[in-house]
Amino acid sequence: MEITKIPDKILAKKLEIVNPSKVKNGEFNSLFLDMKKAMKENQGVGLAANQIGKDLAVFVIDERVAKESEISEVYINPEITEYSKDDDEMEEGCLSIPEFYIPIKRSKKIKIKFINESGEKIKLKVRGFAARVLQHETDHLNGLTIKNRSDEK
Repeated sequence: MEITKIPDKILAKKLEIVNPSKVKNGEFNSLFLDMKKAMKENQGVGLAANQIGKDLAVFVIDERVAKESEISEVYINPEITEYSKDDDEMEEGCLSIPEFYIPIKRSKKIKIKFINESGEKIKLKVRGFAARVLQHETDHLNGLTIKNRSDEK
């Protein structure tokens, strides 16, 4: 599966909200599997739907990152509801911007609400590296990349 690269317009748009009933009836199960596979094949720790050309507010994260933090691998219609004032800076890369790495400041802790791959509404508190990954992928769903973040400096 081909990864969408900048300057593709889909990477700069806010993505469409997914109908939860379609998630519950399994319409997106093959998409979730395809996204996880594409993320692994490209050595990513997260992958948003627009990175494979889909206009859907969905992202997946690496299985190990999810297990270590005891969080979901699939995020549908996610919304970060709280950011800690305490932040740190770490170099980030992006599958959609090959060979580009830049230090990005992000909150150390967040609260996020989303629908999981079974269609259930979930609210979580997430910290550390997992929180960084969720913030990066949520940015994608809002049409932002680390290039946008680097422009803020």
